[in-house]
Amino acid sequence: MDIQLKKGLLENCVLAVLIKSDSYGYQMVKDISEHIEITESTLYPILRRLENVNAVSVYTVEHNMRLRKYYKITESGKERLSLFLKDFDNVLEIYKYIKGVVENE
Repeated sequence: MDIQLKKGLLENCVLAVLIKSDSYGYQMVKDISEHIEITESTLYPILRRLENVNAVSVYTVEHNMRLRKYYKITESGKERLSLFLKDFDNVLEIYKYIKGVVENE
């Protein structure tokens, strides 16, 4: 898969996971890995980028006497995900067109 395409998909996968509930890094990797390959070393830069654009917020919770960072989607993050879905509908239409042309070739 094209690396830029994957990067955009992963950012939106992170936002989609957070729509369901707040989460922490390791759990997000487990949830997303069922659908697309991701590692913690890939996830954390994505989370920092999303935090820098105010798409997610961060808070800490004590767990087993350690602090665990939780991530929460913001209204801006929800809008970003909504725009992605609208854009992707357009991409699907283009994909269907290209596929139809190629199959009829």
